[in-house]
Amino acid sequence: MRAVTIGDHGGPEALRVEEIDQPEPDEGELLVEVGAAGINPVDTYFRDGSYKPVSLPFTPGVDIAGTVVAAGEGVDSFSVDDRVYGTGIGNGEHQGAYAEYATVPTDRVVELPDNAEMTQAGAAGVVACTAWRALVDHANLDPAEYCLVHGGSGGVGHVAVQIAAAVRAQCLTTAAPTYHDEIGALGAETVLDYGREDLAEAVIDASDGGVDVVLDHRLDDYLQFDADVAAADATVVGIGENDPAPAFSAVAGGRAKDVTYQLMSMFNTPDLRVPLRGVAHLMNVGALEVEVARSYDLGEAAKAQRDVMTDSFLGKLVIEP
Repeated sequence: MRAVTIGDHGGPEALRVEEIDQPEPDEGELLVEVGAAGINPVDTYFRDGSYKPVSLPFTPGVDIAGTVVAAGEGVDSFSVDDRVYGTGIGNGEHQGAYAEYATVPTDRVVELPDNAEMTQAGAAGVVACTAWRALVDHANLDPAEYCLVHGGSGGVGHVAVQIAAAVRAQCLTTAAPTYHDEIGALGAETVLDYGREDLAEAVIDASDGGVDVVLDHRLDDYLQFDADVAAADATVVGIGENDPAPAFSAVAGGRAKDVTYQLMSMFNTPDLRVPLRGVAHLMNVGALEVEVARSYDLGEAAKAQRDVMTDSFLGKLVIEP
């Protein structure tokens, strides 16, 4: 079979398409014919050596959607020809999904409903599980609460907007003006230009005095901002940062409101099947669509990894082998 492999850490040019043996599923695993594999920044970290896979050569690709072609010993919850999607492979312990076939532990995939589109599902894993875990599990987002999603055009952001809308929360988000109409169509009630000088005032005005939940992907930029726009007893869920040492400039404002800061990583999810099933349901009933900005074949994996780190786009990028 054809697969993208990393022989040595380096830039995107370290990715090679090679003919390798088709894997066999071990106990508790499925062999999946890959329909689509999401392109995530985390995939590039295993390539450049920021994160270390168990061994080289290594095939990246954390997210997967496809069709079951074989099951390992002890697997009775899936059958051949089942459509599945999931995440958490290609993470250093398991080979990833930039390939024609991949093996997947059954605790990292769920069945894909008939109405869920395969390419969207392949792009969903990391971003959808992160958004679900942040808003549903950590923030306990309720109907009618005000929710601010930073970066509504991003992978996590545009899914978070739809999850907030699905629970009938009042969603505010930020994005470049070129994406405002599209994000509004996804369910955001208020879309604001993240570059405006009066952004904090605009958020407070649009949320009747302050937001109840914040999903923040750049804590180094918005740690203090989140406290400033928060309502009393608000929850801020932090999922990322560019600078590893974010800091408050006036922590007393957040303390006066009893603001809770919850830091999280999707990879700490106790059971990935829980958010995967929740997201699958939303896709099945038409309440969530993962926007696929571009699709690449295996031979374009290097370009895809460059693009995910440098280009501006709404939604996600995918490889379709």
